[in-house]
Amino acid sequence: MSLNPPLATASRRAAVPTALFLVSLLVVAGAGVAATAAYFELRPHGTSAAGSVAVTDDLGRTVNVPVDPTRVAVLSPSILDSMVRLGLRERVVGVDCESTAFGGLSGDYTPEQIAAWNLTAGLCVQVGPSLSVEDLLNATPQVVLTSTIVSLSDIEEISTTYGIPVVVLAPVTLGGIVVDVDLLHTIFPGSPASELVGALQRSMANATALAGALAANGTAFPTVLLAYYVTPAASPSPGYWTYGPGTFGESLIEAAAGVGIAANATIAYPELSGAQVLAADPQVILYATGFGLDLATYQAAPNWANLPAVAAGHAYPIDSTLVTEPGPTMLLEGLPTIAALLHPGA
Repeated sequence: MSLNPPLATASRRAAVPTALFLVSLLVVAGAGVAATAAYFELRPHGTSAAGSVAVTDDLGRTVNVPVDPTRVAVLSPSILDSMVRLGLRERVVGVDCESTAFGGLSGDYTPEQIAAWNLTAGLCVQVGPSLSVEDLLNATPQVVLTSTIVSLSDIEEISTTYGIPVVVLAPVTLGGIVVDVDLLHTIFPGSPASELVGALQRSMANATALAGALAANGTAFPTVLLAYYVTPAASPSPGYWTYGPGTFGESLIEAAAGVGIAANATIAYPELSGAQVLAADPQVILYATGFGLDLATYQAAPNWANLPAVAAGHAYPIDSTLVTEPGPTMLLEGLPTIAALLHPGA
């Protein structure tokens, strides 16, 4: 489960904030082609020198990294997804884990990911509740690839104190996922990135074509609550955690020809109260499952039973990894899955 909050608030991707935010919620009805899905332009990533290349990461930082490194710490499931798909799994010498108290490796990866990607406790670099620099140094990486789950101060310490280059890959749109795969190709020039980029672009083009056809037919896009986490009604701060503007989650909803009910919220990762969701009346609810979340968790959320979408049978579970980890699998599997749920007739 991999969220990319702004660095100023980044802490743990699986542990959402507990404060209740007041959200200015505006539901926008009607149709509109998802512009984000049409974003294919790849930014230039820098220039190479003997044995190294300068890349520009998602924070706009210029980082000099060794070309084709053989020892890489990957501190995000979404980035590891890309590495595996590019045939670079054998280069990975460390992956993100939670502390033992929070599940270790299974705190960040599903059993399916652990098995498919051959992950073991020996690869663990603790990132939550705080980064273990000792774990990272023991892995002896030549470069660190991370999302914003690692704080800026930790990034500076790793880079400056220990001389290990850190590249931050934290896309905020689906197009950004494509850009990041292209960036990895700059670092690993022998990888089959062009094939993967092509597949990602085709998935986005298919979604854009669907949205365009629906709009041309006058079909209104459904309003959607995409809940990646929930706190029960009995808790001090009950509500539904969803995606606001400037996030890959909102980009995902738009690309699937939907309208997020928090698209015009005042913060990127709002928690909506039960009353706010009830007032917004989403036509479709997508609720993330896995990492301890299931239907029973959402049934304990405020006003769940009163939501018209629930009563109409338009509340659908979706694997957390498809909506919280902005990597290739989100585009190749998550996007078409959500588009099919929002537009079953199409």
